[in-house]
Amino acid sequence: MTLQQLQYAVTVASAGTITEAAERLYITQPSLTTAIRELEKEMNLTIFIRSNRGVVVSKEGEVFLGYARQILEQTELLKEKYTNERQWGRNFCVSTQHYSFAVNAFVELIQKYAGEEYDFNLRETQTYEIIEDVALMKSELGILYLDDENKNVITRALREKELVFTPLFEAKPHVFISSVHPLATKKTVDWDDLAPYPYLSFEQGEHNSFYYAEERYSRVLRKKNIRVRDRATLFNLLIGLNGYTVCSGVIDENLNGENIIAVPLKEQGLMQIGYIHHKKAVLGKLAQAYIEAIGDRYGGQISVPGGSKKGRK
Repeated sequence: MTLQQLQYAVTVASAGTITEAAERLYITQPSLTTAIRELEKEMNLTIFIRSNRGVVVSKEGEVFLGYARQILEQTELLKEKYTNERQWGRNFCVSTQHYSFAVNAFVELIQKYAGEEYDFNLRETQTYEIIEDVALMKSELGILYLDDENKNVITRALREKELVFTPLFEAKPHVFISSVHPLATKKTVDWDDLAPYPYLSFEQGEHNSFYYAEERYSRVLRKKNIRVRDRATLFNLLIGLNGYTVCSGVIDENLNGENIIAVPLKEQGLMQIGYIHHKKAVLGKLAQAYIEAIGDRYGGQISVPGGSKKGRK
């Protein structure tokens, strides 16, 4: 039994004659008759009662055709979801660490490519979950960073999951602080400057080791530590408690307002920010466009130019 045979049977029932059904299906009458008889033989039932005036659906045939129509309708739904939507590029999912530039690129992608119907997903989540999402192909892309502290561990995890890391840009470490923070007027800050203030970071759940931390220098011991799950909460605490977090320095004033600024950290080192994808998967049009949206704005960045306290926009 094939989907084609089911379609033939449903069309014959609708047309009422083999001749009319053959015309609708653009096949010959003998071919259609043979296909129906083979289906009846395989199913061990009589779907149609034949006469000189055409065909009539038998009682057991009505039941069979009811199931056949359900199967064909489900098939059309599958085609619509996994052929049409992919053809027109309406499905996309990316998992990312908590970066405003990742949100910016997502906004640009929707504005440019989404159309009237789309199903997009932006997951700001923990580092381990980003790797798992891409490994399980829940997300087409993952956005994270490598540095000299986490590179060996993260690279090994990616290799075990058959994932590939591609650099997008590099950034020198900064701290995010409130625009009214006591350190806001300084051109650079060091650990001694930051010691009196609460340190905020994104918690990593069961994988809360410094290798999976989103912040550089997570090994540094601090007296005041606060861990959060989402970016909005972190920014609210930065403002309310005069806290700080270590970051890439890339911040968007349109998304985060003027209350958060980026100040360069004197500590040496680079963050290599990039994307991961499954090596067995071919990136779709939307994934490529998303990567280009980040690259167009931040590609080739080594640091926030001129030590800007608001970062790249």
